[in-house]
Amino acid sequence: MPNNIIFYFTDQQRWDTCGCFGQPLDITPNLDKLAQEGVKFDNAFSPQPVCGPCRALFQTGKYPTETGCFRNNIMLPAGVKTLANYIEEAGYETAYIGKWHLASDGELEKPPTIDHTITAIPKELRGGYTGYWRAADVLEFTSHGYDGYVFDENNNRVDFKGYRADCINNMALEFFDTYDRKKPFFMTISQIEPHHQNDRKHYEGPEGSKEKYRNFVLPHDLEVLKGNAAEEYPDYLGQCASLDENLGRLVERLKKEGLYDNTVIIFASDHGSHFKTRNTDGHLNGYDDYKRSCHDGALHVPLVIAGGPFKGGVAVEELVSTESLPKTILALAGVDVGDEMIGENLLDVVEKKDDNRPNQVFAQISESRVGRCVRTANYLYSVYAPGVNGGEAAASDLYADDFLYDLKVDPWQLNNVVADPSYAQVKEDMRARLADWIERAEGTRPAIVD
Repeated sequence: MPNNIIFYFTDQQRWDTCGCFGQPLDITPNLDKLAQEGVKFDNAFSPQPVCGPCRALFQTGKYPTETGCFRNNIMLPAGVKTLANYIEEAGYETAYIGKWHLASDGELEKPPTIDHTITAIPKELRGGYTGYWRAADVLEFTSHGYDGYVFDENNNRVDFKGYRADCINNMALEFFDTYDRKKPFFMTISQIEPHHQNDRKHYEGPEGSKEKYRNFVLPHDLEVLKGNAAEEYPDYLGQCASLDENLGRLVERLKKEGLYDNTVIIFASDHGSHFKTRNTDGHLNGYDDYKRSCHDGALHVPLVIAGGPFKGGVAVEELVSTESLPKTILALAGVDVGDEMIGENLLDVVEKKDDNRPNQVFAQISESRVGRCVRTANYLYSVYAPGVNGGEAAASDLYADDFLYDLKVDPWQLNNVVADPSYAQVKEDMRARLADWIERAEGTRPAIVD
């Protein structure tokens, strides 16, 4: 039987919360163990650091500018062949648990006009998933750090009591109570932790997190730029530790069921958190912001894949984008989608199949602005569309310099050299790379000015 596949992804988790990516406290022992068995990607980046657009990409393998889901409050369009469509065609049973965020339409700052944020998501808006379903469209509207509800595949409300990450994981484990093993399974566990709780404006770790993680060490960017990390980081780490405990419980259950050796586990996050340290420069449209920028705090995410061909405790240094996850998942299921999806099969990167692979990643920014960036191993270059509202427009034909960082001397991105004459040649090169990316992704080549 083909490999079972579990996509366990978190919301707003920085890469450096994990031991295998340098976290000094013992936050992620279970993920660290998976990294020792499988493959860890030291330089994995989100292609779109906002919940809805990134999830739309995960489900379609297409850029949010192509599907129209360029910001939150835009539902997945009908007629796009999804990850679920492909994988069910390939004979997989599917299970989806947690946050969906792709079934409600509306303006950015107003309640959705088609509102499934707190009601059951109709079958036709579930992106092709027809199997086990325990989800809410916007989980932060139907729950808090403790207690809440989701809906099952028959639209019945399922209430839960206890810490949210534990309860979502419990629902994933319940899948195995009825799984009959006639088909391989593809399970997505879409946790909302460690996202801040919107209505309470705080990160909500398990009770006791502030005491347990009071000896935290702030990443250098957060230490220097302040934001609200000093007060929120212990709860944030508590959330990440809870996610890891639940990953461990999942692995235990797979072993108990005799399924572990035939299951590939993919652990990632949709984007990171810069803890209100970036986007303070006036063209933010009033956002209380944690993520809508091209800085590593927002884009650099954890990515570990373990099982099947992903084995051996390999550390991949090459830059990769999580835009490649749909194509990689389908390749694991024996489906070659070719150019129907963006990105690459990450196994090809692990096996170093392409000597001429460009070592760079691209990201689109919305809501805070219309922005774009390209990152190489040595430089990060970002642009924005002056005077364009990032909640109304998906793209622009004109961009201006936002920032350029020399990562060799400034890995924490604290010194913007975009106007420094000694970097003029570097900027010209990065600008050309970015224009190439935008043209490939969006079909038009914009003008980029100083």
